[in-house]
Amino acid sequence: MPPTLRVAAFGLTGFSLVVGLAIQRFGARRSWPYIAASFPVVILVCLLASRFLGRELLLVPLLFGGCLSAFLVQVNRLWQLERRLSLILLRSRPDFHHLGGTEATARLASGLKLLNTVLPLNEAIVFQCLESGSFQTVARLKGSPGIQPDVGRISLWRDGVRLCERAVKTGALEITTADDRRSSNVAVPLRDLRETVGVLLVRLNSEFCDDDKPLLEAVGSQFTRNLKRENLSKNPARHHFFSYFSQTGSLKKLDAVYVQKALLTEQRCEANALSRIDDGVAIAYLDGTLALANSTLLSFGGLTPEQATGLDLFRLLDVFRTAVFDEPAIAVRRVLQTGIDYEGELKFDDRNQTLGLRISLLCEKNALTSLAEPLGVAVYIRDLTRTKEFEKLKSDMISLMSHELRTPLTSINGFAELLTADEAIPEQAREFVTIIANESQRMSRMINTFLSVAQLQRKDKQGVLKIPLRLDEVVHDTVATLQTVAKKKRIRLVEQSIHRLPPVAADKSLIMQAVKNLVHNAIKYSPERTTVTVSTALEAETVKVSVEDRGYGIPSESKDRVWEKFYRVVRDGQEKDDESTGLGLSFVREVVEQHGGRVDLDSEEGRGSTFSFTLPRL
Repeated sequence: MPPTLRVAAFGLTGFSLVVGLAIQRFGARRSWPYIAASFPVVILVCLLASRFLGRELLLVPLLFGGCLSAFLVQVNRLWQLERRLSLILLRSRPDFHHLGGTEATARLASGLKLLNTVLPLNEAIVFQCLESGSFQTVARLKGSPGIQPDVGRISLWRDGVRLCERAVKTGALEITTADDRRSSNVAVPLRDLRETVGVLLVRLNSEFCDDDKPLLEAVGSQFTRNLKRENLSKNPARHHFFSYFSQTGSLKKLDAVYVQKALLTEQRCEANALSRIDDGVAIAYLDGTLALANSTLLSFGGLTPEQATGLDLFRLLDVFRTAVFDEPAIAVRRVLQTGIDYEGELKFDDRNQTLGLRISLLCEKNALTSLAEPLGVAVYIRDLTRTKEFEKLKSDMISLMSHELRTPLTSINGFAELLTADEAIPEQAREFVTIIANESQRMSRMINTFLSVAQLQRKDKQGVLKIPLRLDEVVHDTVATLQTVAKKKRIRLVEQSIHRLPPVAADKSLIMQAVKNLVHNAIKYSPERTTVTVSTALEAETVKVSVEDRGYGIPSESKDRVWEKFYRVVRDGQEKDDESTGLGLSFVREVVEQHGGRVDLDSEEGRGSTFSFTLPRL
């Protein structure tokens, strides 16, 4: 008895649905044994129903429906994967499209110029192969004048095109040499993965040398990558519903794969450049796997390339453990969490070597979100042994200068003062002795300031002792000390300090000397019967000290340079200040920056200046 329509539809739909869901859930490879096993079961059920129940269950439609369901579900799965692949290859990587049009032509022209520096070029042309089989010129360069007459220009062009066609056909470099061996033509096929995208035609003013073949082939490979990238940029793929069955879409995806391969090749070039530098460099992915460790870094760690094969980031840093850098994992964790570089010095006394270590997080700016995305971790190591030796030599020289110069200057100054006090000395001689005394004192001040600045610039800075310090008290003591100097110049020195200021962490002697330098300068360069105001204030998380005068002011072109060593402001119509060393403000900046603060200047020429600095509060 034939089945009812409801029974047939239910059986066909149920079996097809079961087959489709199985493939959708587990995939064709894992599901086919069970589906194949279900077919004999279906056949057996149909035979039993026909024999004992007298019902025909339409065996052939059931089997056909199951096969059709399996086929359609698998096609849908493949189509979904194809859409994801197209999205990844053609849309998610904007790098593929950044080179096109004018920039691509410029890169090809630059490559031809490179060839012109090596080969005796008469002419070089880059052809692009079109689908019709013809050639299109995309870049051209004329070198030195050729030896061929202009009348043979058309013939030379035809010979060159035929040579290019032969190179495309054979896929190998083709050469023709003139009978007099004074010129030659070379055609280099631009191929990538068995596909020819163009031809490089080179006309030489001499016979071609086989030693130049590797260079031509390498430049040709670069031109191939440029043409591939340009082609993908000019003709972007358009994603549509039937792109899975589109030959053009498949070719575009193939081009995208070629371009990705080109990018990897160029990145290898960048990575090889790191192996040539004098500093040690290692790059690790975010899983700790080492992507690169150049030979310099391996030599610093006493490792051979074979020993470095199985190392990861942490095992590599373990090689550089010292008493200070004893927990590499903590340093890496801090870099990953904050994005701030870790820097330190590694001292190895057993081999008398000092290395500078820096660990950085490598990031790339996302073109869509404008956020920096971490890519990996970089380790930089530099040999500081020679630098430390030079610093020690500099320190020793400064100490020697301090002793050897101060002793004779003290004697000169002392005897000059004695001679100045002697009334028996003639007036003219007394004037000369006074000049000697003043100049020796000036030189002593210059040496003292220079030595202070040099000591601050030493890398170890062991002489700095930071304690909780109240800047209002420092200002009060400084103003009291310099009141006598201010009164001699008829200048009113005023203190405007806010009491109960929070303390700062600072070296008292250095900060007091810095404030003294600012106040002393204000007094020196202020006219008589003016006021110099020294004030303190609390600004957010910093404490500010300001010294305001009503002096000559600083010209706009000198505002950024007054903090430089030995720089002195030259004003029109005023005599040069011979007593100034040009080191006072430089000393102030060194002290403030060493304490984590900053200096500032607000000045208007002819109306006075305000020098200030801020230090972070405790």
